[in-house]
Amino acid sequence: MSGAVRARRPASPPPGLPHAAPQRFPHPRHDHLDADARKEAASKGYFPGRKTHASGGLNISPAEWKLLGLVVVIALCVRLFRISQPTSVVFDEVHFGKFASKYIKSQYFVDVHPPLAKLLITLAGFMFGYSGNFDFKDIGKPYEDVPYIAMRMLPALLGVATVPISYLTLRALDCRATTALLASLFITFENGLVTQSRHILLDSPLVFFTALTILLWTGFCNEDKHEPFTETWWTWLILSGLSLGAVVSCKWVGLFTIATVGFSTVKQLWLLLGDLRVTPRMFMRHFIARAMCLIAIPLLFYMFMFWIHFLILQNPGDGDGFMSSEFQHTLNGRGMADTFADVAIGSEVAIRHVNTQGGYLHSHAHTYPGGSKQQQITLYPHRDENNNWRIINATREGNPDSDWELHPLTYVEPGMHIKLRHLVTEKYLHSHDQRPPVSEVDFQNEVSGYGMPGFAGDANDDWIVEIEKGDKRDRLSGKRLRTLRTHFRLRHAMTGCYLFSHKVKLPEWGFDQQEVTCNKQAVKANSLWYIETATHSMLPPSAPKVNYKLPGFLSKFMELQQVMWRTNAGLTDRHTFDSRPDSWPWLRRGINFWVKDHRQIYLLGNPLVWWLSTSALFAYVIVRGLLILRAKRGFRDFENTKVVKYDTLCGFLFVGWCLHYLPFYLMGRQLFLHHYFPALYFAILLSCAVFDLVTSNLKPRVRLQIAGVLLILALWNFIYLSPIAYGGTWTRNSCDNARWLKTWDFACGEFPESYSQYDTTVAAATPEMSAAIPRVHHIADDLKDHPVVLDDHAEAINAPVPNPGAETSVDVGQAEPGRDIFAGIPHEDLKSKAIEPSEEIPFEKEVSKVDMQTTSTATSTLASEVNILESTTSTVADGQQTQTAKTTQETQSVDVEAESVSHEMGKEDTVKTQGAQPEYEAEAERARQELFPGVDVD
Repeated sequence: MSGAVRARRPASPPPGLPHAAPQRFPHPRHDHLDADARKEAASKGYFPGRKTHASGGLNISPAEWKLLGLVVVIALCVRLFRISQPTSVVFDEVHFGKFASKYIKSQYFVDVHPPLAKLLITLAGFMFGYSGNFDFKDIGKPYEDVPYIAMRMLPALLGVATVPISYLTLRALDCRATTALLASLFITFENGLVTQSRHILLDSPLVFFTALTILLWTGFCNEDKHEPFTETWWTWLILSGLSLGAVVSCKWVGLFTIATVGFSTVKQLWLLLGDLRVTPRMFMRHFIARAMCLIAIPLLFYMFMFWIHFLILQNPGDGDGFMSSEFQHTLNGRGMADTFADVAIGSEVAIRHVNTQGGYLHSHAHTYPGGSKQQQITLYPHRDENNNWRIINATREGNPDSDWELHPLTYVEPGMHIKLRHLVTEKYLHSHDQRPPVSEVDFQNEVSGYGMPGFAGDANDDWIVEIEKGDKRDRLSGKRLRTLRTHFRLRHAMTGCYLFSHKVKLPEWGFDQQEVTCNKQAVKANSLWYIETATHSMLPPSAPKVNYKLPGFLSKFMELQQVMWRTNAGLTDRHTFDSRPDSWPWLRRGINFWVKDHRQIYLLGNPLVWWLSTSALFAYVIVRGLLILRAKRGFRDFENTKVVKYDTLCGFLFVGWCLHYLPFYLMGRQLFLHHYFPALYFAILLSCAVFDLVTSNLKPRVRLQIAGVLLILALWNFIYLSPIAYGGTWTRNSCDNARWLKTWDFACGEFPESYSQYDTTVAAATPEMSAAIPRVHHIADDLKDHPVVLDDHAEAINAPVPNPGAETSVDVGQAEPGRDIFAGIPHEDLKSKAIEPSEEIPFEKEVSKVDMQTTSTATSTLASEVNILESTTSTVADGQQTQTAKTTQETQSVDVEAESVSHEMGKEDTVKTQGAQPEYEAEAERARQELFPGVDVD
């Protein structure tokens, strides 16, 4: 009956008969329906009662449980076979293993993914005694003192658990046991899922919780059709909510699973709203129950995972620079002492940028290679002595270094002309009509450090203070500069441009620090600054002081979500093995995980499973379109119970596939084949549902035979491509024959001509670098938009090697960029340390602090001694002297070596001891001796 037709009111009962029950909301039983209407109601899930119909949830016979147990055993064998191989780091184990180390050491880090899957991997490693001391630095690095098998077991076991879940899901969707068995075995022998679940990666937990959510939701729907608001009904619904929270806590792709369940929920509520058997009060009960269990419970679960995340990560780490100052001060040892609230002429201040993660206005004794070639001004994310400036009144005459001491205390107010003098290098913050080194546009000017000791500066050093806003808690903060309370802008007095910074980083010569310019068209958010610390000798100790207001959990939670979102959206750089969504259903390309010792791990799916599932998707679209056209022509296909059943079943799975696949077309970030795995799960179930429909009129034996043929083909595909799934032995000819598509770019050149060579030559031979696998590019290329100092990991990747052709391990592109984009340098390594004459300069140092007295002394001494060809003395960070050079050649050697250390590493502002070898060359030499003992690669 059409929804627009109003039902006629029933006739009144004859006198003397009891009044009938109100007909507006008839009894849910269907005894009043005829046979056809009852069949149609049954197809839509309306069951009249317990006595004549099966109950909701799952209905699995004992024989099926035995069969399912056998399938699980097979899945265990497939997933756990040679799980200890390879014994070195594979692809993104570089990142997720490193995160486990940071969890164990409680070192704060930031990742674009929520914490649940990483916490589970960490728990597995911790239970088996992992101390967190392995750095997971490079792909191919051998594991030492790491329970990597236990850490790999967790995703592997979750991959195994996905197999029975797929079986139970199709049985709950009223498919035949043969169909459910076929789906479970398809997932068992799906090469891509097998490869992804055998390593320390997040996608196996993601697929597991996605599958678990669909199973629990299907069980709830069955129970809801049978009888709502029972204990079993509530159990299914609450478990569905918890599973939704778990899937989104692994990866944000879980939001697509929430959308799938949400779409089904809206459809349920819409049908209930039009069902005359459901009273408005009952409808509200349904609505509130679903809102509580499917919205509130997942949200609370998601927040609880971050509460555990914050509880564990209480020490400073390399993710600090991405968080606000308030957030950083909640970490152990990062608290800041109270600082003076008033800012006056002569105050020593540290100035921070309001936007772009709040780096410090910074300078150091290095110059721009072009433009004015004056001293660099940058934005630096960590505390350092080179962040300190003195405010000087630009309108007063006389000695700018002491004028402020001879006058009464003068607070900095709007419109005041000031100069900022860098305390360490004694240069002024300066701008002029020169283009910046990176942002070479007409509306941006270079900002530099200019001057010398005793120099009073010039007009290009003058800046005008403009107060943008103050703090409501401090009424004075809107009238004059107040520490931590006032946001202000600095306008250049001569050119009118504003001191500005943005997410553009300087090249290697600028130590990858953030660019600072003077922008005539400055975006206000990027030209706002505030003062973090202020000291003044004329302020009494009792003067008002301020400090950061430490955020609570909700503030920290919301801030981290914003950082994750911005960074995830900013991962737009191309990668060697990235791919776009249009290639995924056709399996056009995989991902190279690992190459070593004539073996390779390459992520590639089972062609039969992928192409069959893609065909089923198109078949559903075509058939559904034909049914709609037939309905328009008056055919009543949708009144057929069989059509209604399979349309509902396939439609649900198709919507799940669409919601897990199509959103990737809207993303401009890096994407990889493994992003398709949740959608692949729905596609596999849909292909088996189509199989169930196509074979529904066949005899069980024939249906089983067809399923057997499909299974044999899938098993053959799995075995044929298993060498690149397990990293096993293979020959070059077999590899070439297996490359069915030209876009499958696994490196066949890495394999020997015959299997016999594995016994005779592989152990001793030196494999050649694969031409198909490009060398790793610098991680800084993936971090152009993120103002964080890079750690030693990225630089070690590009460190010179004695002989690239003699590598044992091939650098497989780079592990997915964006995963470890937050790599930074521990704070204790940020500053220059005193180096004894016999001490080597550490390669991993990321130096910002410059000891000006030491550096200038060493530089001037070397230059003068080279010119007059006499002996020289090189001063190191602690002021100690090295041995006197004997000849001009030795002096020049010291000069060249000092320049090399300063330019190549950008880490130290000191000069090494005469004749000492750079650290990275020493490490390369040690690595060569370990890999090729007794071989002279030079």
